[in-house]
Amino acid sequence: MKKYLIDVNLPRYFSLWAGDEYEHVVNINDEMKDTEIWQYAKAQQLTIVSKDADFSELALLSDPPPRVIHIKLGNMKMRDFHATLTKIWPEVCSLSESYKLLRVYADKIEGFD
Repeated sequence: MKKYLIDVNLPRYFSLWAGDEYEHVVNINDEMKDTEIWQYAKAQQLTIVSKDADFSELALLSDPPPRVIHIKLGNMKMRDFHATLTKIWPEVCSLSESYKLLRVYADKIEGFD
């Protein structure tokens, strides 16, 4: 069952997001507008994973679904980006069940109700 919707602004081929729980916007329609992504995730009860701050703002103004995981790791090499996310991803997934918005930084994870 799908749980996460990976936005087009994130690497598509991460092994981290290759399982059955993940759906990629690029596989649906890589030209979807943010509002369309939001509505799709809401209808499918998915958590949006994105680097786009617009989804954070929408999440703060509404009730789930969808939930949002906002990746805010800054500029880093793809290898480091993947290693950082791989290390913290189980905790991120667990926390995303309790919060409507998670902001994921290199040194911390913030949850918002």
